Amino acid sequence: MNNPENIKPDSRRPIAARNTGWADRIARWLARTGMTPNQISVASMVFGVLAAGLFFWTAARFGELSIWTRGAFLIGAIIAIQMRLLCNLFDGMVAVEGGKGAKDGPFWNEFPDRVADLAIFAGVGYAAGVPELGWAVGGLAVMAAYVRELGRAVGLDADFVGPMAKQHRMAFLCLGTLIACFEYLWSWQGEILFITLIIIAIGTAVTIIRRSIRQVRALKKQ
Repeated sequence: MNNPENIKPDSRRPIAARNTGWADRIARWLARTGMTPNQISVASMVFGVLAAGLFFWTAARFGELSIWTRGAFLIGAIIAIQMRLLCNLFDGMVAVEGGKGAKDGPFWNEFPDRVADLAIFAGVGYAAGVPELGWAVGGLAVMAAYVRELGRAVGLDADFVGPMAKQHRMAFLCLGTLIACFEYLWSWQGEILFITLIIIAIGTAVTIIRRSIRQVRALKKQ
């Protein structure tokens, strides 16, 4: 099948779910509905901002929330993050396998993700009581993507190596958020999300350094 988005196979993030029957059926259904890959990409950004808002409203500065309300917001944030990731999966499938890509597809494939990354981690920062850390982690996530795209710009294959590539960051964040739902049991409020952000920050910094080193070495071999 032709690729109208000019997305080379080696430039797509390796996702195991892409080769499953359920993902193929949903992607085909989305293609039949007339929904475009760009619209799905925008939807991923909307879910990212929704997750950010749910994290933001758990911040203590907005008053004491009941245990159940805070837990519901956090679970809602996890669901929104997973929906964002599903959109990230299906926009590419509808574009490539469904043959519905557009010339401006590469922009919409990347830009909404960067907005979502910044928004989500900023929201987590407010929920943890350290907004500056949340913004910093969001900046690191954008930087990791920038290094990957810089490699592509100079003719290298996209490098999705971790230890904190996007799927790793989101998986670890969801795990930390789930644990945070129960931190009231030991009288904590936000500490779990703070620890989660610290670990993601360190892992993402290592990812940036690792990708940069691999990129420089690859360029020297050309």
